[in-house]
Amino acid sequence: MPKQSTTQRIVTKKHIARLERERRQVNIIRGVAFAGILIVIALLAYGFIRSNVLADVNGAKITAGPWQERVKFQRIQMINLYNQYAFYQQNFGLDYSQQLQQIVTVLQSPESLGQQVLDQLVDEELIRQEAKKLGISVSEAEVKASIEENFAFFPNGTPTPTITPTELSFPTLTSQQLTLYPPTGTPTKVLTPTLEPTATLDPSMTPPPSETPLPTLTAAPPTPTFVPELPTMSPTPYTVEGFNTEYGKMLENYKEYNISEETIRSVYEAGLLREKVLDEVTKDVPRTEEQVWARHILVETEEAAKDIYEKVTKPGADFAEIAREFSKDTGSGAMGGELGWFGRGQMVPEFEKAAFNLEVGEISEPIQSQFGYHIIQTLGHQEIPLDAGQYQQKQEAEFSNWLVTARAKATIETFDVWQDRVPMEPSLESQPQQ
Repeated sequence: MPKQSTTQRIVTKKHIARLERERRQVNIIRGVAFAGILIVIALLAYGFIRSNVLADVNGAKITAGPWQERVKFQRIQMINLYNQYAFYQQNFGLDYSQQLQQIVTVLQSPESLGQQVLDQLVDEELIRQEAKKLGISVSEAEVKASIEENFAFFPNGTPTPTITPTELSFPTLTSQQLTLYPPTGTPTKVLTPTLEPTATLDPSMTPPPSETPLPTLTAAPPTPTFVPELPTMSPTPYTVEGFNTEYGKMLENYKEYNISEETIRSVYEAGLLREKVLDEVTKDVPRTEEQVWARHILVETEEAAKDIYEKVTKPGADFAEIAREFSKDTGSGAMGGELGWFGRGQMVPEFEKAAFNLEVGEISEPIQSQFGYHIIQTLGHQEIPLDAGQYQQKQEAEFSNWLVTARAKATIETFDVWQDRVPMEPSLESQPQQ
């Protein structure tokens, strides 16, 4: 049997150099391919993030998912309020047609509602950041207690409300004021703006507050802030089992629209945090304010106003009688033109400036406003203690100013990607007829 010859491969330096060169080329190709994959992934991730980030507030991101849930959440709140207004109108004969139409208009304006919710989330983030600076926080126990309270469930017993009346102290009328405004059997009252009914967290439906016409010159009340609520005519639960049942029903109702319990609890948490920051930010708001007591005569033309001015400035002229005869503001006209005591921000700017600048007893020349021409007489100046409602209004105004300043100082960037992603459900048409 012949021998099998073997050939031993001789490895030269040239061969080794070629292998090393090929190895480096393979590594380069692999590296380029890997880098390309990373770039593609990064671009996809960047696109995903950009398409889902709606706003950046000092580095904190507001993303599309929570925003969409809050939009649907807001729609439910508005539908609840619509149903309440409709219920009161049908069963108590109250006219809420204007409020009902306003709600329909907002529900049919997705971009407007989407922007409103986005602005609200930006404000909440600013409040959250301020709370962190102030060392303010909200615990899970506080959120739980707030939810229970808004279901009228009190594990430790129903609290007894306490009302601390605010004593209103008005000055004793001087001889000059008694001459200008002889006392009658009807005391002069502080002008108190009437607020529109607002939705509450209480799941039970309650009768609306009494309707009182707004004074002619009083600014319109603010738009209600909607908060979580699902209407129900069932009795309010007062047991653990009853509360858990009702709370579970509420969660199931929201779940139908992919609104999570986390989102619902975040609304309660944001509300509690807002209250705490508001208290801190407005702690120096004074509990008294300068107010004036005034009366006026309102006419339509400047010529008529000049004629009225000549009448009321004649010696012995009776301002009240002239107001009753000529003022087109029939409400105050029947009272001799009297408007009561009012503070700043309750009248149109032109009227307010004149009334506060007049000395007691002084009568203004014709003052033009959007309502016509006014002849104003100031009857008194006084620092007036604020009642609970007035003080709360002052706090809200101060807090609104703080938010405006906080927005101006913050680095806020918003992106328009949300505009074609605003949820349109739920709608009034999708709700079962009651």
